[in-house]
Amino acid sequence: MTHAVSRLRTARLARAVKPFRARGGPSERCPGCRVMHSHCLCALRPDVATRAGMCLLMADIEPLKPSNTGWLIADVVTDTFAFGWARTSVDPALLLLLADPQWQPYVVFPGEFVSPERMVTALLPDAATDGQPAKRPLFVLLDATWSEAGKMFRKSPYLNQFPVLSLHPEQISNYRLRRSSRTDHFCTSEVGALCLALAGEPHAAEVLDAYLEVFTHHYLQAKNQQPLDREDAAHVRLRDLGLVKQAAG
Repeated sequence: MTHAVSRLRTARLARAVKPFRARGGPSERCPGCRVMHSHCLCALRPDVATRAGMCLLMADIEPLKPSNTGWLIADVVTDTFAFGWARTSVDPALLLLLADPQWQPYVVFPGEFVSPERMVTALLPDAATDGQPAKRPLFVLLDATWSEAGKMFRKSPYLNQFPVLSLHPEQISNYRLRRSSRTDHFCTSEVGALCLALAGEPHAAEVLDAYLEVFTHHYLQAKNQQPLDREDAAHVRLRDLGLVKQAAG
C-alpha cells in the first residue's frame, strides 16, 4: 500500500545525491511501516473514515526518517496530502489543494507566535453557503523539528491567508522516539489526533493515538532487539477500537 507520505519519500530518495542510511539499514526494514521485518505492523493498520483532511508540509529529510509519525497519519486518514517544503519554491499541487473550495485550511501552529486576529482555538462555523456543502477542515501540519517548523511558518507566504489553529492540550506528550527538552512539544501524529478530536471525530483521534502507541512499541522493541508483546495495553486498545485492514503488499 502506498499513500502520500510514502510517495513523497520515494520521490525524495530518487533525487538524493547520496544514499540515506537509517539505523538498521534499509534492507532490514519493511517498506510499508519502516520497522524491521521481524517487527512489522502493516497488518495492524487501522481503517477509519474521516471528514477532516490532513496536509503535511514536510521538511526536506522528514519523509526519510523511519521514526517520522506523519506517516502514521497517512496510514489512518485517507485524505492525507504530503508535500516537501522549500523556501524558494512551492509545489503547484499544494496551491491547488489550498484553493480547493471543498476545504477550509487551518495552519496548526502555537498562537504565541501569531497575531491575535489570525489565531483561532476552534473551527470556524460549519455552515453551508450559496447552496454549497459546508467546507471540510483541512489541517496543515508543519512536519519538522521545532526550529525548522518556525522557519517554515515564517517563510511560507501562501499560508498567510489562512487562520492559525492554536492547540491547548491538557496532557503532555508521550512521544518516545526522539528527544525533546519540552513536554509541550508534540509529535506530528499527536498533533493530528488533537486536530481530529477538535473536528468532532473522537473515534478517529483515539485510533490514531492508539496506533502511535503500537508503532512506538514495535519500533523500540526492534531497535532493542526485543520480542513483541502483542497483548499489551496498546495492542488491546487498538483492537478494541475497531477493524484493521490488511496490508496490500
